[in-house]
Amino acid sequence: MVMVFALACLSVLYTTNSMAQNNPHSKILILGDSLSAEYGLARGTGWVALLEKRLSQQYPQWRVMNASISGETTAGGQTRLGPLLKNQKPQIVVIELGANDALRGLQLPNTEKNLKQMIQLSQSSGAQVLLVGMRIPPNYGIEYTQRFFNLFGKLAESEKVKHVPFFLEKVADKIELFQADRIHPNEKAQSIMLENVWGQLKPLLQ
Repeated sequence: MVMVFALACLSVLYTTNSMAQNNPHSKILILGDSLSAEYGLARGTGWVALLEKRLSQQYPQWRVMNASISGETTAGGQTRLGPLLKNQKPQIVVIELGANDALRGLQLPNTEKNLKQMIQLSQSSGAQVLLVGMRIPPNYGIEYTQRFFNLFGKLAESEKVKHVPFFLEKVADKIELFQADRIHPNEKAQSIMLENVWGQLKPLLQ
């Protein structure tokens, strides 16, 4: 009887271990714009690539799928997200969009609506969400720039998701951390950008 019980336990343990080994890795989907698409940078030097390296060392069960496109707007991201969720089945979705909406002077209610839809669509798929906030230059007007910045925190609170207040914290005020266009951060800035995201992303990995 004891032998039968022991064999049964070993069988369950073997089956459990086999299932764990055969399970696909957990996945993080990055849905962003040029700031996450390595615009103007050598391949493998952007903050997403640095994130992949850190995960391989600290959380090897996680993989990253970078679906960022330079110039992407929230409308474009909202259109692409559904198929990405269906095909990639991520456990975490990082939404880093909105800057191009503001730089083009698009209506902020539409930006907010698109971001909200992306958050809810991700949540309905079972994924956790990290919303990455941005600021735009003050020459777009104090009211517009402040409303744009505030909408990220407002959405994070209403939809109960993690939130990076400002993606370019400790970068935006340093000219030496930007490429010649004065818009896109250079290679030296990427590790800072990763740290800005990491503090909010790490709790989701547990």
